[in-house]
Amino acid sequence: MSDDEDSTEDIVTEEMLWERIPETQGLDRANTYYELSARIYARGQYDEALALAETARDIYAALGSVVPTDGLAQAYSAIGYNLNQLKRMTEAATAMSKAVELLRESKSPLAIELACTLGEWWFSSKEYEKTIGCMTDCVQEHLVDGNDSGAANDLHLIGCAERELKNYGQALESFQEARDLFKKLKEVINVARCDQKIAHCLNEIGDGDGALAAAQRSLDVFVTAHDHYRETYSLLELGKAQILCNLKEDGLNTLDRVLEVATDNENKDFEFILEIENRMADLLQSLGRMEEAKEIRRRIKAVAEVIKEA
Repeated sequence: MSDDEDSTEDIVTEEMLWERIPETQGLDRANTYYELSARIYARGQYDEALALAETARDIYAALGSVVPTDGLAQAYSAIGYNLNQLKRMTEAATAMSKAVELLRESKSPLAIELACTLGEWWFSSKEYEKTIGCMTDCVQEHLVDGNDSGAANDLHLIGCAERELKNYGQALESFQEARDLFKKLKEVINVARCDQKIAHCLNEIGDGDGALAAAQRSLDVFVTAHDHYRETYSLLELGKAQILCNLKEDGLNTLDRVLEVATDNENKDFEFILEIENRMADLLQSLGRMEEAKEIRRRIKAVAEVIKEA
């Protein structure tokens, strides 16, 4: 028999898996449901794949300690991935947290990978405290493993969560630690991403000089890289820092550049545009240019009303 004939015989079709279910019990039955779930997930039929993964989980759970916990963990992770695709983020994160817990108990190397995914899902669910708790564990594991890149990404996400909670001091610390690791790895764009967020935190705590330096560093990288999307946000932090440093005319010119880029975009972010326009109006008023400030506020009123109603 040829190798081709051997490999053809080894292929298990989806139809064969369905036919196998009535003939199997216990672990084999659970594994069959899990395999079917994975096949159907790959086709994008997430509701059906979710139901199959839940059935696999129930069978694994009923078997208890007679089988390794990895089977139950993989069923929970499959449930999580399907719920994530169905945009049921909080439920997805809850299922994934169970998978991570089981894998950590069995000291599986998969635990850290799924834990990082879990942290991102908690962040997407706006569960920022849970994000911080989850990613803090990941940082320590990555550092022990000598995975500086993983630790840097963990610290960056912790900083983002702290920033959402308006804990700017803690966020600043995390972004600086992440920056140091990214710099060590010569990841230029990621260093600049940290600098932009460092500038934001420094602006929020009133350190205009520090924010000015960090924003300029990030801007220099994004301009060099022609990364116009990120350049916009660095410009915003630069403008805010200039205003803090009482460089009001410079700040006004910088905000005008931000506005120019933001309004050039085909998919306009009106909330972001309004933020810039309002800052410019406040700045013009502080410079005694009352009529110009009044005209901006009059002009953006219609857009603000639509956004508020939405």
